[in-house]
Amino acid sequence: MSLGKRALDILVSALLLALLSPVILVVALAVLLRDGRPVFFASERMNGPESAFTLWKFRTMRNDPNDAGVTGADKTDRITGTGRWLRKRRLDELPQLWNVLRGDISLVGPRPPLRLYVEEAPELYARVLRNRPGITGLATLVYVRHEEAVLSGCRSPQETHDAYLRRCVPAKAHIDLIYGQNRSLCFDLVLLWRTLRTVTRSDKRGRRRFARARRKAAQHGLS
Repeated sequence: MSLGKRALDILVSALLLALLSPVILVVALAVLLRDGRPVFFASERMNGPESAFTLWKFRTMRNDPNDAGVTGADKTDRITGTGRWLRKRRLDELPQLWNVLRGDISLVGPRPPLRLYVEEAPELYARVLRNRPGITGLATLVYVRHEEAVLSGCRSPQETHDAYLRRCVPAKAHIDLIYGQNRSLCFDLVLLWRTLRTVTRSDKRGRRRFARARRKAAQHGLS
């Protein structure tokens, strides 16, 4: 990660943590009062082929000691009402600003994968994880809806695992590698802006462009 990218991460994450601290407090209280403890969900993720860290989110699901893998339709009944509302607005990811400040991840980059998928596709992730993972990124913006559609039809943990590994991992990796070939501070700022506009649902033109990008990705076999 370049010095400029790291400086941007520190500046923006520190500023957002300060500005959004009332929001973070309110969300934490809402989760505590409505769903109980724990308020936060800690997940082991990878920011290198052999380098793991703890990713923090607000808890959006009922606890299951046997939980593993990504979320498909087999897990939707565990999502709480509060969690569904937070996920829709991506507020569950606010604690990841702390991960950015620590240097575990960046603001922009590939989404940090679970260890089990890195172990299943080590050569692919060795290329993807040359770039520091991030809270948002090109694949997050372009592919997320398609991934949700793929996993929404999965009714068991094994089916979810197989569909994600076979269909989503290669597609997202392809887009992440495109980001890696074109990364720059300006590109990161554009992706951050697009993320903000997407979350606030106020950029209809941007959503149409990303919808076209998703269709093009599907036409090129990224499905």
